[in-house]
Amino acid sequence: MTQGKKETKKITETKGNAQYTKKSLLIKQVIGIFYKEGLKTIAELCEITNNSVPSLTSIMAELSEKGLVKNFGIGASKGGRKPTLYGLNPEAGYVVGIELSRKYTRVGLFNLHNEPIATISETLEGLNTNNNIFQGLKKQCDTLLKDNHIEESKVLGYGITIPGLIDIRKGISYSYPQFEDKPIKEKFAEIFDKPVFIEHDTKAMAVGESWFGLAKNKSNVLFINIGSGIGIGIIINGELYHGNSGFCGEFGHIPMNPDGELCYCGKIGCLETIASGTALVKKSQERISKGKNTIITRNVNNNIDKIKLKTIIDAAQSGDLFAIELLEEAGEYLAKGISILIHLFNPETIIIGGEMADAGNLITDPIQQKLNKYTMLRLKQDTSLKLSELKEKAGLMGTLPMVVHNVFELNQENGSLLI
Repeated sequence: MTQGKKETKKITETKGNAQYTKKSLLIKQVIGIFYKEGLKTIAELCEITNNSVPSLTSIMAELSEKGLVKNFGIGASKGGRKPTLYGLNPEAGYVVGIELSRKYTRVGLFNLHNEPIATISETLEGLNTNNNIFQGLKKQCDTLLKDNHIEESKVLGYGITIPGLIDIRKGISYSYPQFEDKPIKEKFAEIFDKPVFIEHDTKAMAVGESWFGLAKNKSNVLFINIGSGIGIGIIINGELYHGNSGFCGEFGHIPMNPDGELCYCGKIGCLETIASGTALVKKSQERISKGKNTIITRNVNNNIDKIKLKTIIDAAQSGDLFAIELLEEAGEYLAKGISILIHLFNPETIIIGGEMADAGNLITDPIQQKLNKYTMLRLKQDTSLKLSELKEKAGLMGTLPMVVHNVFELNQENGSLLI
């Protein structure tokens, strides 16, 4: 008799746990819908989630009481009484996005509607030691929160983008020896009293484009980040691809010229040594020192050490033939590399971002022309080449869904990270 009571109690507990699990999954699904799609009525949520009105009404009441969901007023009627619109309360929590690059740090504060509250940047000059870098970032974040009257308790988490070889599972940066004593994620976790998530900079840009840019609602997209280096973020079937160890996307290290220059990676003739911003700056300095006539010389007051990729782009946009030729040369080699990507991945869209995107048609035109030469017509016709509209915002924007999805544990079934 006692054994029967125990079994009955166990069955009841199992049913209760199942009900709790179903409810928690539905809550996560609703949060994911609100985060990705914005305001919804209860009727719309019922249709999307295939759940009953009482279930969704109860969940709206619970989330509203917690302050996570907010009533946004009356929506348009499709016949009958006008429905109430619900959505995430933008002030229920905030995300801090951090870009750590080789040249600068950029920190952005965003609400739950992905709206920017404020952004601050700082060059890395003077941040000579590891502690200076981390303490400098901590100071930037504290200043950002204080200036906008937001307590750190309201921060859901910190999303951090880093260049180089990053193992996001272990939180390790393999490109910066000064960080090898401890996983870089642990270093950030020590200074921020909130969850910390890291991602490779170009992959984060690809996520930003997938959520907020030209790759939104597209399943197969390549994002090419061209600045001091060259990398790609790969979206396959709507998901960000990391590869076996998280190191995929090193597009700049595809060998292009067996008789070329030594790359910092130790190999010869990598694409980065020919077509990156760093390569163009080096070429311009070498040719100017040999007497090449260009307005670049005047623009840097005869100090060629001051030449940057922006200097070359500005000169090209002013009609300087030398600068235009440099971009055309880069465009040809980029086209060779992009042709390989098109043949391998058959993407619907390729987005060019990073500093090189500021060149506009001066870089896309030579790429398009050479793609005609190097790419099978059928494959090329299936792929559109576009310039990022998010520009420098892509990386920070990419940290937002990364943090929100991890904090709320939104998986593929209840709110896909990408589409």
